[in-house]
Amino acid sequence: MPLRRIINKQLGELLIERGLINQHQLDKALAVQQDKGGLIGEILVELGFSREEDIAQALTAQYGFPYLPLSNYDINTDVLSIIPGRVARQYLLIPIDKIGNNLTIAMSNPLNVQAVEDVELLSGCSVQTFVSTSSDVKKAILKYYKEKE
Repeated sequence: MPLRRIINKQLGELLIERGLINQHQLDKALAVQQDKGGLIGEILVELGFSREEDIAQALTAQYGFPYLPLSNYDINTDVLSIIPGRVARQYLLIPIDKIGNNLTIAMSNPLNVQAVEDVELLSGCSVQTFVSTSSDVKKAILKYYKEKE
Protein backbone atom coordinates (compact mmCIF):
# COMPACT_ATOMS: atom_id res chain seq x y z
CA MET A 1 0.00 0.00 0.00
CA PRO A 2 1.70 3.22 -1.13
CA LEU A 3 2.03 6.08 1.32
CA ARG A 4 -0.15 9.07 0.58
CA ARG A 5 1.11 12.52 1.22
CA ILE A 6 -1.18 14.82 3.11
CA ILE A 7 0.85 17.81 1.99
CA ASN A 8 2.14 17.47 -1.54
CA LYS A 9 5.45 19.25 -0.96
CA GLN A 10 9.00 18.03 -0.67
CA LEU A 11 10.55 17.87 2.80
CA GLY A 12 13.02 20.64 1.98
CA GLU A 13 10.21 22.91 0.81
CA LEU A 14 8.33 22.38 4.08
CA LEU A 15 11.42 23.15 6.14
CA ILE A 16 12.00 26.38 4.18
CA GLU A 17 8.36 27.42 4.60
CA ARG A 18 8.65 26.85 8.35
CA GLY A 19 11.78 29.00 8.44
CA LEU A 20 13.90 26.10 9.67
CA ILE A 21 16.39 26.16 6.77
CA ASN A 22 17.07 28.48 3.84
CA GLN A 23 17.33 27.75 0.11
CA HIS A 24 21.14 27.84 0.15
CA GLN A 25 21.22 25.17 2.89
CA LEU A 26 18.75 23.00 0.99
CA ASP A 27 20.77 23.32 -2.23
CA LYS A 28 23.94 22.29 -0.41
CA ALA A 29 22.18 19.28 1.17
CA LEU A 30 20.73 18.26 -2.22
CA ALA A 31 24.24 18.43 -3.74
CA VAL A 32 25.53 16.12 -0.98
CA GLN A 33 22.58 13.78 -1.59
CA GLN A 34 23.31 13.74 -5.34
CA ASP A 35 26.96 12.98 -4.64
CA LYS A 36 26.72 10.44 -1.81
CA GLY A 37 23.07 9.40 -1.65
CA GLY A 38 21.08 9.19 1.57
CA LEU A 39 17.96 10.76 3.03
CA ILE A 40 17.68 14.54 2.71
CA GLY A 41 16.53 14.92 6.32
CA GLU A 42 19.55 13.03 7.67
CA ILE A 43 21.89 15.05 5.45
CA LEU A 44 20.42 18.34 6.71
CA VAL A 45 21.02 17.16 10.29
CA GLU A 46 24.58 15.95 9.52
CA LEU A 47 25.41 19.33 7.96
CA GLY A 48 24.08 21.05 11.08
CA PHE A 49 21.34 22.89 9.16
CA SER A 50 18.43 21.27 10.97
CA ARG A 51 17.55 19.40 14.14
CA GLU A 52 16.27 15.83 14.12
CA GLU A 53 13.06 16.98 15.83
CA ASP A 54 12.39 19.46 13.00
CA ILE A 55 12.76 16.71 10.40
CA ALA A 56 10.51 14.33 12.36
CA GLN A 57 7.82 16.98 12.76
CA ALA A 58 8.00 17.93 9.08
CA LEU A 59 7.51 14.24 8.17
CA THR A 60 4.54 14.25 10.53
CA ALA A 61 3.04 17.20 8.66
CA GLN A 62 3.92 15.77 5.25
CA TYR A 63 2.55 12.25 5.68
CA GLY A 64 0.36 12.45 8.76
CA PHE A 65 2.43 10.14 10.96
CA PRO A 66 2.10 11.08 14.62
CA TYR A 67 5.34 12.26 16.26
CA LEU A 68 6.44 10.49 19.44
CA PRO A 69 9.45 11.71 21.40
CA LEU A 70 10.75 8.57 23.11
CA SER A 71 12.90 10.16 25.80
CA ASN A 72 10.08 10.29 28.38
CA TYR A 73 8.30 7.17 27.19
CA ASP A 74 8.44 3.90 29.14
CA ILE A 75 8.19 0.82 26.96
CA ASN A 76 6.63 -2.34 28.34
CA THR A 77 9.36 -4.98 28.08
CA ASP A 78 6.85 -7.69 27.03
CA VAL A 79 6.36 -5.82 23.75
CA LEU A 80 10.09 -5.97 22.98
CA SER A 81 9.99 -9.75 22.53
CA ILE A 82 7.76 -9.28 19.47
CA ILE A 83 10.59 -7.77 17.40
CA PRO A 84 14.13 -9.18 17.66
CA GLY A 85 16.91 -6.71 18.49
CA ARG A 86 18.65 -7.27 15.15
CA VAL A 87 15.48 -6.25 13.27
CA ALA A 88 15.06 -3.18 15.48
CA ARG A 89 18.66 -2.17 14.75
CA GLN A 90 18.45 -2.97 11.03
CA TYR A 91 15.41 -0.77 10.44
CA LEU A 92 15.99 1.67 13.31
CA LEU A 93 12.62 1.06 14.94
CA ILE A 94 11.29 0.02 18.30
CA PRO A 95 7.99 -1.57 19.33
CA ILE A 96 6.05 0.70 21.66
CA ASP A 97 2.78 -1.02 22.48
CA LYS A 98 0.51 -3.86 21.46
CA ILE A 99 -3.25 -3.83 21.83
CA GLY A 100 -5.05 -6.86 20.44
CA ASN A 101 -3.63 -7.49 16.98
CA ASN A 102 -2.28 -3.92 16.61
CA LEU A 103 1.41 -3.26 17.16
CA THR A 104 2.62 0.31 17.53
CA ILE A 105 6.19 1.06 16.50
CA ALA A 106 8.32 4.19 16.49
CA MET A 107 10.83 4.65 13.70
CA SER A 108 13.00 7.39 12.28
CA ASN A 109 12.11 6.62 8.65
CA PRO A 110 8.38 5.87 8.48
CA LEU A 111 8.59 5.84 4.68
CA ASN A 112 10.46 2.52 4.80
CA VAL A 113 7.58 0.32 3.63
CA GLN A 114 9.83 -2.78 3.60
CA ALA A 115 10.50 -2.37 7.34
CA VAL A 116 6.79 -2.09 8.14
CA GLU A 117 5.97 -5.14 5.99
CA ASP A 118 8.75 -7.17 7.64
CA VAL A 119 7.51 -6.24 11.12
CA GLU A 120 3.94 -7.19 10.15
CA LEU A 121 5.21 -10.55 8.86
CA LEU A 122 7.34 -11.19 11.97
CA SER A 123 4.71 -10.15 14.47
CA GLY A 124 1.54 -11.28 12.72
CA CYS A 125 0.14 -7.89 13.72
CA SER A 126 -1.20 -4.86 11.97
CA VAL A 127 1.40 -2.09 12.43
CA GLN A 128 0.76 1.54 13.34
CA THR A 129 3.74 3.83 12.81
CA PHE A 130 4.91 6.80 14.84
CA VAL A 131 7.80 9.06 13.86
CA SER A 132 10.68 9.53 16.24
CA THR A 133 14.19 10.91 15.84
CA SER A 134 17.07 8.58 14.93
CA SER A 135 18.89 9.33 18.16
CA ASP A 136 15.74 8.69 20.26
CA VAL A 137 15.23 5.31 18.57
CA LYS A 138 18.93 4.39 18.90
CA LYS A 139 18.90 5.28 22.62
CA ALA A 140 15.74 3.23 23.17
CA ILE A 141 17.21 0.23 21.32
CA LEU A 142 20.38 0.45 23.43
CA LYS A 143 18.42 0.81 26.65
CA TYR A 144 15.80 -1.89 26.11
CA TYR A 145 17.54 -4.49 23.96
CA LYS A 146 20.83 -4.33 25.86
CA GLU A 147 18.97 -5.43 28.96
CA LYS A 148 17.40 -8.36 27.09
CA GLU A 149 20.34 -9.65 25.06
